[in-house]
Amino acid sequence: MPDTLTQVVASEPSNRNGYRSFKLGKFELSRDEYFVTVHWPAKGARHSHQMPADAFLRACMRDVAWNFFYGWVNFDHVIGTRNHYGKVDFYAGTFNGTLKEAGVDYLEQFDSELIMATFKAILRDWVNEGFDPFAAPVETGSAFGHKNGDNLAAIERTRIGTTRMPGLPGDSPLRDDMPINRAFADVSQDEPEIHAEPGFEGELHAFSLFKYLSRSDVTWNPSVTAVCKASLACPTTEEYILPVFHGNDRVEWFIQLSDEIVWDVADKNTGAPRARVTMKAGDVAAMPADIRHQGYSTKRSMLYVWENVTPGLPQRYESGELPPYPVEF
Repeated sequence: MPDTLTQVVASEPSNRNGYRSFKLGKFELSRDEYFVTVHWPAKGARHSHQMPADAFLRACMRDVAWNFFYGWVNFDHVIGTRNHYGKVDFYAGTFNGTLKEAGVDYLEQFDSELIMATFKAILRDWVNEGFDPFAAPVETGSAFGHKNGDNLAAIERTRIGTTRMPGLPGDSPLRDDMPINRAFADVSQDEPEIHAEPGFEGELHAFSLFKYLSRSDVTWNPSVTAVCKASLACPTTEEYILPVFHGNDRVEWFIQLSDEIVWDVADKNTGAPRARVTMKAGDVAAMPADIRHQGYSTKRSMLYVWENVTPGLPQRYESGELPPYPVEF
């Protein structure tokens, strides 16, 4: 397999602001002190779209950390990626009703390794010292200004895979060595007591999920906490705004564990608004397979996300074999 790092196309640092520009196929991506600009060809012309640098970097960070996730990761209402699990689409306007109708949208498909390497190179160059795109805004510095160092420790956090459950021998560790987040200072740090019947010692395991989540140092980044065949429990802590509009390629279940999240729900293909959902502690909601959603959380909250990773699900939903919603009333 060729070295994808050698295939990343980057310019020399700008004499004006110190940032490199990047090419990905026919896309061109650049940033300045405040904005990221994406160019693409359509209808014989060169089109462009701008995003605030902090918003772009937070979205790009999730795309990288999630390995392009399940389905669509819309950075905003114009640009984003679609995961084909081995191949990834990068698009501009393809899932924006207005731009699509005008015929100025553009989509190009890449090997996952190449687009991943390009996005990682962008993060390494565009994230300045002191800015953490995983953190809530009040917990990090500014993304703006001229090129100023880097923050590799933040953007290259090691994501530890869970095979069964954290804390089991040989599995992902608990977070005992991590500090409690300021928003969860009142969360009990007691672990459950385990009393196994004689002969079953070591075969029963439990841990405090609230304690585990209270020590998360990132926002809007699911952590796998239980694996049972194709069933994944992926709870997370949420503060401020989900940096992307997540477009589902399967039904996704949410259980609000604490506080409150407000969700804007829109049509997956056009972005047309469909619903606004307010979830308070104890509420349960299913996000259908034909929508995109973005959440808002004023106070850092805990959200339990259940993912079904049964092979072939996206194709079954896209073909219409399965309805986009989980139940009929």
